[in-house]
Amino acid sequence: MAGHSKYKNIMYRKGAQDKKRSAAFSKLSREITVAAKMGLPDVDANARLRAAVMAARAQSMPKDNIQRAIDKASGSDGENYEEIRYEGYGPGGTAIIVEALTDNRNRTATNVRTAFSKNGGNLGTSGAVSHGFDRLGLISYPATAGDADAVFEAALEAGADDVESSEEGHDIWTSVENLHPAAKALEAVLGDPEGVKLAWKPHAAVTVDESVAATLMKLIDTLEDDDDVQTVWGNYDVPDEVMEKLG
Repeated sequence: MAGHSKYKNIMYRKGAQDKKRSAAFSKLSREITVAAKMGLPDVDANARLRAAVMAARAQSMPKDNIQRAIDKASGSDGENYEEIRYEGYGPGGTAIIVEALTDNRNRTATNVRTAFSKNGGNLGTSGAVSHGFDRLGLISYPATAGDADAVFEAALEAGADDVESSEEGHDIWTSVENLHPAAKALEAVLGDPEGVKLAWKPHAAVTVDESVAATLMKLIDTLEDDDDVQTVWGNYDVPDEVMEKLG
């Protein structure tokens, strides 16, 4: 269990959605509604709903908005969202996984395919790149939650598998099955996390240079700006000095 190595979050810019709060709230609401519809509309009895609500709170989403999204799940006029995963190749030999919630599969597929083709990539078939990733649980805490040693010890006690700490914060990795038990145990020690979710962690990272990074970031931005796209994961590693040049 590595507790001190610097880990660059494989989601591009953790706070990217902050600059578009209304769009972020829309995506969070959609996940809450889907989670509530798939199980009980009770955060204590529905692990996915609990994670969605925690993510919404971490983004300062108002309580009324959260409750409205939960209530929407029991309404007869609510949209029926479908979960879809897209896999493709980005510039520089990178692998990209896109997770979406959509009420129109054709629209979303067209938008995702266009985003790839216009930004140096191409959309692959199901399973094209996911074999190079592990499906794991990810619990994220800000750097203010504690120093690396304290977070490492808490994660160990909670049954986590790995911890990656950096100046930006702490990423705590668990098995899929242990995600919510570990999150609950950590909450008692470290407080509310920034995020609790299922994630895709690459087996190996691909370091990209400046010539590739600009196009790659444009691809990620285009995908994340799509209303139907919930999360974008990849195996890319953009060095700090390259990110600084990109601004």
